[in-house]
Amino acid sequence: MKRIHLSPPDVGANERRLLLEAFDSNWIAPVGPHIDAFEREFADAVGVPHAVALSSGTAALHLGLIAAGVQRGDRVITSTLTFAATANAAMYLGAEPVFVDVSPHTWTLDPDLVAEELASCAKKGRRVGAVIAVDLYGQCADYGRLLQITERYGVPLIADAAEALGASYRGVAAGGFGLCAAFSFNGNKIVTTGGGGMLVSHDRSVVERARYLSTQAREPVAHYEHCEVGYNYRMSNLLAAIGRGQLQSLPRKVASRREINERYRAALVQPGISFMPEATYGRSNCWLTCVRIWADEFGATREDVRLHLESRGIESRAVWKPLHLQPAFRECGTRGGGIARGLFLDGLCLPSGSSLSLRDQCRVISAIEEAHMQRVPATAVALRPAMAI
Repeated sequence: MKRIHLSPPDVGANERRLLLEAFDSNWIAPVGPHIDAFEREFADAVGVPHAVALSSGTAALHLGLIAAGVQRGDRVITSTLTFAATANAAMYLGAEPVFVDVSPHTWTLDPDLVAEELASCAKKGRRVGAVIAVDLYGQCADYGRLLQITERYGVPLIADAAEALGASYRGVAAGGFGLCAAFSFNGNKIVTTGGGGMLVSHDRSVVERARYLSTQAREPVAHYEHCEVGYNYRMSNLLAAIGRGQLQSLPRKVASRREINERYRAALVQPGISFMPEATYGRSNCWLTCVRIWADEFGATREDVRLHLESRGIESRAVWKPLHLQPAFRECGTRGGGIARGLFLDGLCLPSGSSLSLRDQCRVISAIEEAHMQRVPATAVALRPAMAI
């Protein structure tokens, strides 16, 4: 049987047509009409006036932090339950990430703990350069509360919306909050260009600063003139053409992933299995459907289930390992962390691609039911010491 992937690209004839159009026009380099059009169309899609297309979501975060004025030695507060790129971008600038736990009700950054950390930094005279909120697995963070807190302390808020295109918070599209927001078009994202990212902002100067730095900070003169160090972060015209085609089918992709999430919820009702909550304040794009497996009730651990799915040709993945448990960030500060640690130990991401067929989803569901009925031996217990938790 064919392998079922976690979140494969969902591309079609429209993307091919636009890619060939860009290729035939000979606009191959990081300039061209498709880049300009992609930026306009993306900005319209998320309801933010300014956008710059970049080589990755990480590049977008990096340039967003620069635009926020983050300096060497600053603290950057962010969620511990996220991909390493969120913290890496701060490290590039010589800043110190501080990892804050998530709320059990949303799995996103806990506003109360952010408030505690900002108060502690203010009392100690520690400068906080920015707070990065992470929209986890397609669910927006609680921006209403986070903005109240960050504005109280005069700290810029940046949105890591890498996974959240098509989601919303109180009716406002993801990416519409804070100083700026970063999106990713990696191969597994809901909209992909194979690689790439976008930085958006309501502030034109933020995006123009990022655009300038993304092209090696070249001055607008006839020769090559550079007054500061820049980066090679611009998206190519070819990838932008693919992105334009992908963006046109975004509503369908979101609808498909939400339907997949609903079918999982309806089918997987065994004791010991629960789903990532959908926050009452928003609408997730359900980029990945995530479950939590309680081994004592379910009869198998998360790792047992993952390995059982793998034996059936089905890709799944543990929920993000918290950054405060990652060796690369062992020297960084942490506030809380127990909720995120538990989600990592028990959480599993299921195949959720917008092209996942009903037949293949039934295969996934059947394999999970097998793990429950067969009471697969608890192999993960032996693995945990090596996981450095």
